[in-house]
Amino acid sequence: MTRRLRRLFAALTLGALTALGFGHAAEASSHREAPAITEMPKVDGTDFYMFRSYEPGREDYVTLVANYLPLQDPYGGPNYFFLDDNALYEIHIDNNGDAIEDITFQFRFQKVLKDIQLSVGAPGEEKLVSVPLVNVGPFGSGDTNNLNVEQRYTVNLVQGDRRTGTSTPIAATDATTSFTKPVDNIGQKSIPDYDAYAGDFMYDISLPGGGVGRMFVGQRKDPFVVNLGETFDLINTNPLGAENGEADDLADKNVTAFCLELPISFLTQGTESVIGGWTTASLRQARVLNPKPAADKKPAVHGGAFTQVSRLSAPLINEVIIGLKDKDKFNASEPKDDAQFLDYVTHPTLPELIQILFGSAGVEAPNLFPRDDLVAAFLTGVSGLNQPDSVVPSEMLRLNTAIAVTPMGSQQRHGVIAGDLAGFPNGRRPGDDVVDIELRVAMGVLVDPLLAPSGQLPFTDGALVDDSFFDNAFPYLKTPLPGSPN
Repeated sequence: MTRRLRRLFAALTLGALTALGFGHAAEASSHREAPAITEMPKVDGTDFYMFRSYEPGREDYVTLVANYLPLQDPYGGPNYFFLDDNALYEIHIDNNGDAIEDITFQFRFQKVLKDIQLSVGAPGEEKLVSVPLVNVGPFGSGDTNNLNVEQRYTVNLVQGDRRTGTSTPIAATDATTSFTKPVDNIGQKSIPDYDAYAGDFMYDISLPGGGVGRMFVGQRKDPFVVNLGETFDLINTNPLGAENGEADDLADKNVTAFCLELPISFLTQGTESVIGGWTTASLRQARVLNPKPAADKKPAVHGGAFTQVSRLSAPLINEVIIGLKDKDKFNASEPKDDAQFLDYVTHPTLPELIQILFGSAGVEAPNLFPRDDLVAAFLTGVSGLNQPDSVVPSEMLRLNTAIAVTPMGSQQRHGVIAGDLAGFPNGRRPGDDVVDIELRVAMGVLVDPLLAPSGQLPFTDGALVDDSFFDNAFPYLKTPLPGSPN
């Protein structure tokens, strides 16, 4: 990284921050990052991606991916991993820098049970009995007769405030407004060609103003790569070791992905080329259990206003920055209110913990407070890179849609700190090694080179990821791992 880019990261006028009364805000959630969300895995946001599409010929589009429902074992039958019919899943875009959503895509789901029955009993005494399984035989592209249950969804586009703005139903280019989520990858006997089957549910969608986008919601191989167990066992690994020296603890897990590809011209406003994005999930305020649910009744009744329980943009920070007592509070908050989390980022505890654990190896945390070097990367965007003209400091991913795409095969996994301006924290691509990047940022890589502890700061969790782990076309995330054979 050049000295000029280091200074771009560090350069932010304190006057703008002082006027708002704070210096930083926290980042967002990941896998099982807060106490309350562990009880609601179907609405647990795991990762959020936002990048200019690098599929050849699609450079004028932005791809958004919001992942939910973590740590899916491919063999997790017999019910597998349906999304919550009572939840509201949302993807938000701020296109003028004011920390308030301007465009929101809202997803609602409904499970549809065919109730396939088999005739059981001796001749003349047969009874039709409902089967206990998701499917009763093989199925695939164009033929789902053996599938016993599926999940359908609708999508609304809200322009303006997510709850009071103008809402428009999203339709496919063939005018359908009811979409289908493919069933999870049960196994190769049930779904011999999962790619062909799932491909039936990738939709071209019509947008206001005449634009056309693409959409897919379904199970994918979990794209996040992290040495999870050892990281949370007091970093029970060598943070100065080889970048490929440890295991990816999510290598055998799937996740459910909400994927949108939208024209840049639809997402941006006026002359502002920078957009901010995040995803949330909300549940109704009340749930009343039905003590004796009949076959045609739901086991619970949900009511009241939608209440946000999950929030995610940049990765990991609710896990490793926000104090334990405020993790649920952060998940329920909105970017415009991020001043309340000031101290966790101006005086972060993670670098101090790393120094305590590895001080004997010469590891030192930056001794500069407040940590103004972190502001640009996560709060305002970087001046000259991805900072909106009239930015209100708030936590979200920010992407400068005017920066050229770096094609697959040429992407640097360390993104901007490795000189690849199309990578994290200018948005986030699947192949960006955000764990290593954020470790290095926390330990001071964005500080002025004369003050940085040791140049590039080779901190790593040891679990390697780069663009070779992903596809070169929408939805970019790999086919989910099958439940069988395993």
